[in-house]
Order: sequence, then structure tokens, then C-alpha cells
Amino acid sequence: MENDASKIKNLTHKEAIDKFKELVKHESTCLFTTRLTTVPLTTRPMAVQKVCDQGNFWFLSASDSDKNQEIISDPRVQLFISNTSNYEFLSVYGKASISRDRQKIDELWSDIAKAWFPEGKDDPRVTVIKVTPEQGFYWDTKDGKLVSLIKIAASAVVGKTFEEGVEGTISVR
Repeated sequence: MENDASKIKNLTHKEAIDKFKELVKHESTCLFTTRLTTVPLTTRPMAVQKVCDQGNFWFLSASDSDKNQEIISDPRVQLFISNTSNYEFLSVYGKASISRDRQKIDELWSDIAKAWFPEGKDDPRVTVIKVTPEQGFYWDTKDGKLVSLIKIAASAVVGKTFEEGVEGTISVR
């Protein structure tokens, strides 16, 4: 597929934050990657608890986890989110910070978190990870999976290139 400028739409500020929130609303699990300079990359699934109005991604994590130790050594992280039901994808690079902010723990707490913290939100191991995005890229088919699959099939039959969707950089700055 040729790179067509009409398919590129870079999102900034509120548009970018709205896109983050929309994607997380449909798919809250991301691949959270640390140790970006070491191959193979260290990646694990994590539930995004919230995307705030500033565009930061928020997570709950155990203080004794490998991920927390890796963030302490190097705060650079990459998040990968995939909403395959609508063919929407997001890659976000940013810096992570760890805190024990009780107010934020209360705000982010859910019943599902009890699976990792049996003592509840007062478990001394509960920490908050905030990822502040620095760079990102998104891909969006605009019409969702079913319509996209139909268009791909029709393109194959008639021999024309499938030209659907939009992509671009995404930045909260």
C-alpha cells in the first residue's frame, strides 16, 4: 500500500487524549514494556486503570514486582494497545514514575485489583505507576473490523489496493 497523505492524521493535545481514552474504554489491557535497550524486550499484560485529562496512563502495581524494579533502573517504557474488534492500534513511548499516593490508589482501586492485592487497597505492596507519553503512533481503520474485512475481500476480487483507515503520530503536547 502506498503512503497516501490523506490517510495520515496526526493527533495532538485534546484530540490525542480523547483517542487514548477511547481506545482504553474499548480495550483496557495493554502490553507494558520495560528495559527497552535489552533484547528480548521485557513485556507483560497490564490493565490500564485510567487515562487522565492530561493524557497520562495510570496502573496499579506491586512494589516487589520486576516491572517496578525495572522502572526504578530505567523509567522509559512502551505501551502497546490493540482493540482488534475495531482494528484500532496504539503504540505509546513515555516515562514511568512510581508512587504510593493513597488518594490515587483509592481513585484507581477496583474489585479486580484484589486478585493481585488480597489485603485490599491498604496492602503495603500497592503502588501507582504513571506513564507520561512522549511519543506515539496510532492506526485506525475508521469503519471497524467487519467493514474492513469486507473491503479487503472486495479489493482482492477486483484487484485494487485496499485504501481504508487512518494513521499518524499522537502527542499530548
